[in-house]
Amino acid sequence: MIHAFAFRFRGPAGGLAVNLRAEVAPLGGGTPPHSMQIHRKIWLGLPASGLHWKDAAWLAFGVSLNAGTLSELVPDGVLVLASSLDYPLSDYRSEAAALAMDGWLHERFDLESSGAAVTYDASRGGFAFSWGGTAGPFSDAPP
Repeated sequence: MIHAFAFRFRGPAGGLAVNLRAEVAPLGGGTPPHSMQIHRKIWLGLPASGLHWKDAAWLAFGVSLNAGTLSELVPDGVLVLASSLDYPLSDYRSEAAALAMDGWLHERFDLESSGAAVTYDASRGGFAFSWGGTAGPFSDAPP
């Protein structure tokens, strides 16, 4: 069953809005078609309508923030199948896709917070994202 999540953040000079619709499917056997492995048996399927590469990358990162916990919760694995991602009349930063996925997972699985958040910091030029214990998303540098 598809579950909708609306991420909203209002800043002093605009805000971020992302609507995510997704569902959970059992892995069954083998690699799910048209999907990407996030962690062990945690997979992400992208919308059939396609997605900008930055949105896809940040959606995957949003899953990765919770992948360890999901692996423990669902040891047989899970496919998170995103059916749509849109951003209605808002400022948009692709990082917000990660926050939408993070929020969706927290609602769907009743998970503890990953620590992912956004604030508005005028001194840093606008929206400032933080990722809990994760620093430098998409970096291959050693921790």
